Amino acid sequence: MSKFHLNIQELVQGEFILNKVNIAFVFQVNCPGCFIYGIPLINNLYQSFHNDVGFIGVATAFEDFEYNNEVNLKLLLGDGKLVGATKNYYIINYELSNYSEKIKFPVAFDRITTSEHLINSDKIELICNALPNFPNFSKTEKEILVAKIKSHYVEMPLIAETFTLNQLRGTPSFIIFDDEYTILGQHFGHINEDILKRRLEHFLG
Repeated sequence: MSKFHLNIQELVQGEFILNKVNIAFVFQVNCPGCFIYGIPLINNLYQSFHNDVGFIGVATAFEDFEYNNEVNLKLLLGDGKLVGATKNYYIINYELSNYSEKIKFPVAFDRITTSEHLINSDKIELICNALPNFPNFSKTEKEILVAKIKSHYVEMPLIAETFTLNQLRGTPSFIIFDDEYTILGQHFGHINEDILKRRLEHFLG
């Protein structure tokens, strides 16, 4: 089964305690949907399950690095300050420039690396192994795919490792994993809170 690669730069708020069942909430500060749906959902789950489930929020960046950065994450956690498209959404719809909901769960910032470092490391193999059926490819097919992946990432000046190594589709993303970092389930985009709640209860047994 696939492993969840949690490569964080710094734990900015709280303490992540690995448990038998854990959930990672991957978001961007410049992602209105992460604030409208994702944060309230994880806050509610944290309140209900924090004694039994490990929680970690991972602020990442796959675009808009001028907004999606550690400085703006700290301003969000400290003062509720919003930026970019998220700020515009709350000003237009609620006449608010700050986020009124307190983020209760532990939060880290994704580890940011350069394309040169990524393509010259063993992390390329981790990216390949996150792709469906990669182990079944022939040697030639694997070599072609590795070359394509390196060519793709060499064009990116900055790369967020947790987001990239797990080949996440976007934000918000929710990953449930065990104490050996084996992925038990994952979801991208808006998801009903009751669905995630039932999944946590199932894995808790």
